Amino acid sequence: MAIVVTVCCMVFVMVLGLDLPPRVYGEQQVPCIFIFGDSLADNGNNNGLVTKAKANYQPYGIDFPTGATGRFSNGRNIVDIIAEFLGFNDSIMPFAIANGRDILKGVNYASGAAGIREETGQQQGDRMSMDRQLQNHQTIVSRIANMLGNDSATKSYLAKCIYLVGMGSNDYVNNYYMPKFYTTSLEYAPEQYAVVLIQQFSLQLRTLYRLGARKVALDGLGLLGCTPKELATYGTNGSSCVQFINDEVQIFNDKLRLLVDELNSNLTNANFIYVNTSGILSTDPALAGFRVVDTPCCEVGSSDGLGTCLSLKAPCLNRAEYVFWDAFHPTEAVNIITATRSYNARSPFDAYPVDICSLAQL
Repeated sequence: MAIVVTVCCMVFVMVLGLDLPPRVYGEQQVPCIFIFGDSLADNGNNNGLVTKAKANYQPYGIDFPTGATGRFSNGRNIVDIIAEFLGFNDSIMPFAIANGRDILKGVNYASGAAGIREETGQQQGDRMSMDRQLQNHQTIVSRIANMLGNDSATKSYLAKCIYLVGMGSNDYVNNYYMPKFYTTSLEYAPEQYAVVLIQQFSLQLRTLYRLGARKVALDGLGLLGCTPKELATYGTNGSSCVQFINDEVQIFNDKLRLLVDELNSNLTNANFIYVNTSGILSTDPALAGFRVVDTPCCEVGSSDGLGTCLSLKAPCLNRAEYVFWDAFHPTEAVNIITATRSYNARSPFDAYPVDICSLAQL
């Protein structure tokens, strides 16, 4: 058993293994949570889309209470766990099925294969890009305004909510590193591409601000060069990861951290934070206990390029010892580590300028 006590909000987390998934107990700290992202946060939005990027089949969800839901994990994803830390008893509903007064608790707009750029992920089929997710959010904000009665009440309500935003991974793995389908790697050097992405992301985040967001947590990109898919594609020349990918992704992360300062300086009452996902995943001592770091727990296809689990194939039994569930996505055990340190930073490098727990209290 491992017990973690967060200092900021005194929430207790008990990790008891796969038979009894850890839960967080506490009062709800914010009125609602809105989630923007890709497959790391998708909890069912892609189920009804014509796309190969789906996870609503076994063995996905093998450790989730209701089975396969569309989450690209064996259990909960990072935003599920953060919502628990924030005191929510139920996960945030996906936009695809959100209705009625449930939207007052927030909406999850995340979509597998989605990116900052509109074309990102198109080789897999339909997906809701960041721009489309913002359009969906505008629809939800209008519905909330109708419920609350006026714009002033709506503005006050939304300003108290937490916004979790994680975008950009697919702009690399399902765009820049796929020259067969996209020309971006021919048009832009890595530095230039990061600049282009950040410029577009900045405009999108300013749109989110105009729609009422004031407390926004931006996830940096993870160690994409360490995923089984990229390891199989590029090899490592003896190192543990594909270093050039991690180096190029870090350029984006560095610029995203600077963007946080810019937005906080230029937007009235804005509170943006940067979550150092790659730093958390490269330094957490608990990761030393994982026995398998470069192989998926589930069996994945070798020729389709998706890196998702093959349907109905039995996954590994020792899932808590695996870093990766499929060829791209971490196991619930890793998601717990990332969510815990995103919410309550153990190091000044985990989150900047504050962690999610402190953001909720602003």
